[in-house]
Amino acid sequence: MKNEGRMNDWITAYIEAQKTALDSIPTHKVAECIQVLQKAWQKDKKIFVFGNGGSAANASHFVTDLGKGSSDMMSKRFKTLSINDNISWITAIGNDYAFDDIFQRQLENYATPGDVVITMSVSGNSPNLLKAVQWARQKELTILAFVGRKRGGLADLADHLIVIDSEHYGRVEDCHMGICHMLCYAFMEMEHLRA
Repeated sequence: MKNEGRMNDWITAYIEAQKTALDSIPTHKVAECIQVLQKAWQKDKKIFVFGNGGSAANASHFVTDLGKGSSDMMSKRFKTLSINDNISWITAIGNDYAFDDIFQRQLENYATPGDVVITMSVSGNSPNLLKAVQWARQKELTILAFVGRKRGGLADLADHLIVIDSEHYGRVEDCHMGICHMLCYAFMEMEHLRA
């Protein structure tokens, strides 16, 4: 029973810290990101999403929701792709060139000026993300970056930045996925965005 009480205390503290992290989401910045996606949809621009580790899983989840759920509500579909999902291509690039190239080299095949890049990183300093985003800036893509409190190099490269006020990987990744759900459900639930 003593251990059960300690466990309950830990869970309660975790939930409280998660609420604090969620409260740090800047709603006006989320609204800006929704407008970026709406503009991309209106102009038939592509939306590329990527990250490492848990952020890679969030990228895949987000693209599933935007590409299916949100698109099902629209008069035309979002052109969106998670460039985390082709493991054969990723390993070929990593093996033949460098792991830092795995996202940039895929963008080189697909991206054109005016397209949108969304990247997620708790540290904001992953070399493969920075390299891809630097390339995207040079090619005139719009860059959205979701990061944690440390901000990292992505903060200086992003056109639209959302910072979660935490360094805890689980909490920041949960908040990033919550933001991704907001971006998707905005189009599912707000009719005026579909025009």
